[in-house]
Amino acid sequence: MSQSTPYFRPSTHAQGLANYPHARTVRSPDGKGAYIYVSGTSSRRGDGTFVGATSNSNGTTTLDIRQQTAAVLSNIDEIIQGASNGRASIRDVVDATVFLTNMKDDYSGMNAEWNQIWSDRNTAPARTTVEVRALPRDEIIVEIKCTAYYV
Repeated sequence: MSQSTPYFRPSTHAQGLANYPHARTVRSPDGKGAYIYVSGTSSRRGDGTFVGATSNSNGTTTLDIRQQTAAVLSNIDEIIQGASNGRASIRDVVDATVFLTNMKDDYSGMNAEWNQIWSDRNTAPARTTVEVRALPRDEIIVEIKCTAYYV
């Protein structure tokens, strides 16, 4: 089994709710590059609140798929940069899985933000999008896990 290195974001950022790193880096077999496996990432901030989840005075919460997706992608970019010591970014993602809690209502909004990062399908990563019954918190309507590769 190959050696791998865990990456944890600083304590001011959202931490995993269980024992797992934000990412794990594995050197490629030829030793020239590395893969970064990014754990499922949400829009959760370090203080436990969520970008794109606004509490209303009547006790309900308004959820915004575009804000959440943009925050998730930003968080992933920061994780990849941290795990690679600045040698890679979200542009190095080669594969991604997107989890949505409501495909019908949120797919187009998620795609709109996705396409802000990858406006050219020739440079976009492979992707699978699935609807899930729930994510770890009711405030989370999108989560993305991905793999990046850099030399």
